[in-house]
Amino acid sequence: MNKGELVDAIAKNAGLSKADAGKALNAFVSSVSGSLKKGNAVQLIGFGTFSISKRAARTGRNPQTGAAIKIAAKKVAKFKAGKALADTVK
Repeated sequence: MNKGELVDAIAKNAGLSKADAGKALNAFVSSVSGSLKKGNAVQLIGFGTFSISKRAARTGRNPQTGAAIKIAAKKVAKFKAGKALADTVK
């Protein structure tokens, strides 16, 4: 499902116009992104938790040359499905 299909599904399920559903989805994504940027997790009971994880610096290899390269440390977004979502997918 892509963003357009998700907006259509939200509009249909919530009885909203596609424009309002698109605004709601954009507001949700913006709010979650903003919270993660501040270092806060977003927990939706039954759905899952969005959080930030730190990935340590490491040494990798260039697959073409085999030369060792340094990969910098960085923060990555992480999602862990909640129990209700995990049970639905089973």
